[in-house]
Amino acid sequence: MLYAIIARDTADSLERRLAARPAHLERLRTLEAQGRLVLAGPMPAIDSVDPGPAGFTGSLIVAEFDNLDSASAWAQDDPYVEAGVYAGVEVKPFRKVFPG
Repeated sequence: MLYAIIARDTADSLERRLAARPAHLERLRTLEAQGRLVLAGPMPAIDSVDPGPAGFTGSLIVAEFDNLDSASAWAQDDPYVEAGVYAGVEVKPFRKVFPG
């Protein structure tokens, strides 16, 4: 089943985010290689693809996991959690309708 992982950044976490980014991306590449990643990306703090020093307000990941517990465990093991980038992470079942 698919799960949406919705993470909210702590204030002023851009430096921590940039430092932990390589490890964070490596985990996403693993999901992608396994064919389990639907989409992933950050949410800019301003209306810009590259927000610069404004940074980001969080991230969204949609991926396939066996169940809610495994999706939640995967989300809690993210390098951004360990680095203090995320203030909170919510994991919800997700049903993809479009695109087909």
